[in-house]
Amino acid sequence: MKTSYNESDVKVLLKDITGKISPLNSKEREIQIQNGKHYSQLLPFEYNPTQEYLNLYNKCLDENAVITAKSVMILAEKIYLKKGENITLVSLARAGTPIGILLKRYFKFKYNISVEHYSISIIRDKGIDRNAMEYILKNHSADSIQFVDGWIGKGAISKELDQIGYENIDTELAVLADPANVTSLFGTREDFLIPSSILNAPVSGLFSRTILNDDLILKDDFHGAVFYKDMIDVSNEFIAKIEQNFTLEPVEILEKEKIQTGLEEVLEIQKEFNVLDINLIKPSIGETTRVLMRRQPDLVLISEENQYVTHILKLCEEKNVKVIKYPLKNYRAVGIIKNLKDI
Repeated sequence: MKTSYNESDVKVLLKDITGKISPLNSKEREIQIQNGKHYSQLLPFEYNPTQEYLNLYNKCLDENAVITAKSVMILAEKIYLKKGENITLVSLARAGTPIGILLKRYFKFKYNISVEHYSISIIRDKGIDRNAMEYILKNHSADSIQFVDGWIGKGAISKELDQIGYENIDTELAVLADPANVTSLFGTREDFLIPSSILNAPVSGLFSRTILNDDLILKDDFHGAVFYKDMIDVSNEFIAKIEQNFTLEPVEILEKEKIQTGLEEVLEIQKEFNVLDINLIKPSIGETTRVLMRRQPDLVLISEENQYVTHILKLCEEKNVKVIKYPLKNYRAVGIIKNLKDI
């Protein structure tokens, strides 16, 4: 599929369905999802960011470029320690795609090796794109594959990977941030602000979240996506900004002690706030941002006001969403979606 990324950075194994599916506003889409439609069948409407929000993104990028680069370096070293030079990066579209590009560039920078990088779709409750996997496995050994994503919220996608059923493929997910305490392949367990998490298509190669709709995606097709050719694009500028903070200095790989899993904390929140469906609770800065940008938020929990949640507070103000300070342990922010079932 066409994207705004350099072709040398990633092969995006998606079917271009631009112009073949109409986007829905967040409320209409939310009602359909909560009344039985699977989220992957529906395209969310995406807006160009306002100049004010773009300024906020640039501020976040400046403030978090170093920690993002350090997390990329730590994660890359863990992958290299585990696999050596036999690496095929398979990022999970969309959020994993820029992280996969950064890992690919770091391996070239540090070890002068050129690893292949593909981006494919995986969908909660539907599974991985098997046509894309077969394409990769025709060209690369199963034991070289390393799945990559941006962060882990509750761990739903990790569970999907555990069930894919391919021999000799290690399904442990590599991420920049794992506040959920799910994987050993993480850059940090801190719920920090990954700058690419606060924009959608404009920082993700100008393509949409992935679509699996029987009307558009046939048996032998890759999962689909839409290309937004007229949107503001900062995708390659983001990559360049992080990459310029790579260093050749040894990185210290710290293993923060696991106190509880993210899922355990989410279950506590579900009970405390009487949320009927656990899927309406979206923990982590990245997931909370997604709730505010493309779902119907009910309220947002934050551990404290700091630079990591400035954009979240801005979005809450714009959308008139209630914010509660709450003693979060694993996360800095949690978004809770409105219950719109039966509306």
